[in-house]
Amino acid sequence: MSNRLITLTTDFGTSDYFVGAMKGVIATLAPAAGVVDITHEITPYNILEGAFVISEAAPYFPKGTIHVVVVDPGVGSERRAIVAEIGGQYFVAPDNGVLSMILARGPHKVRVISNPKLALKDVSRTFHGRDIFAPAAAHLANGVKPAQFGKQINDHVQIEGIAPTQVSGNAWRGTILKADHFGNLVTNFHIAEFNAIKTNPFVMRAGRTKIRRLALTFSDTERGELAVVVGSAGYLEITANQASAAEALGCGAGAPLDLQIDLQTDVR
Repeated sequence: MSNRLITLTTDFGTSDYFVGAMKGVIATLAPAAGVVDITHEITPYNILEGAFVISEAAPYFPKGTIHVVVVDPGVGSERRAIVAEIGGQYFVAPDNGVLSMILARGPHKVRVISNPKLALKDVSRTFHGRDIFAPAAAHLANGVKPAQFGKQINDHVQIEGIAPTQVSGNAWRGTILKADHFGNLVTNFHIAEFNAIKTNPFVMRAGRTKIRRLALTFSDTERGELAVVVGSAGYLEITANQASAAEALGCGAGAPLDLQIDLQTDVR
């Protein structure tokens, strides 16, 4: 069991000792476990962005993988630490909604991490990634059952902004889930639910800017031109060919946007 894979997703960056300390804990408690960094560049404190990133990365890992997700602005407060099971994988995280998107994908079990024997002896009020979450992942890798961590709960935190809300018959309010490395803005409009955008006039509003063009690829537009594309995760993305849509629009994760699809007349 100790040769299981553990992934790390945090907003810690890589200039401090935080990630290294977590890996040291895992190496000490479960030396045979493999460790993969998904990213440590989540926008600081942005739970929604963390929720999106882990929900898109986790499905590509094998069953039995243990995912540690630490985007934790409430560290040291009364917020709970949890371990979740879904799809044959395990997720260790603060109970602040950072697992909202992955847990929405199917049946799951969530337990509170409350067994002090499965944490480090001295638990800091400011670094639960090292003292609670990394040890929990290591113990799971060593074969400790989730039931040994604590009681099962059904009231784990769910964050808003995952799904768009319909404001009229052909208009929706949505949210930007992430501004990626290239400045593309990933929205929470999924093509499976908004396929009509392919054949009908539309307008997507981000800030004061209106975007009316659907492009097939990033290079299907003039350099710097704003357009909407269907990204690799299936979500509509606002892009600017060889430029940053995030900089052009001044938007990032959590920013609101609107989408109107006109099935009969021109979009106003």
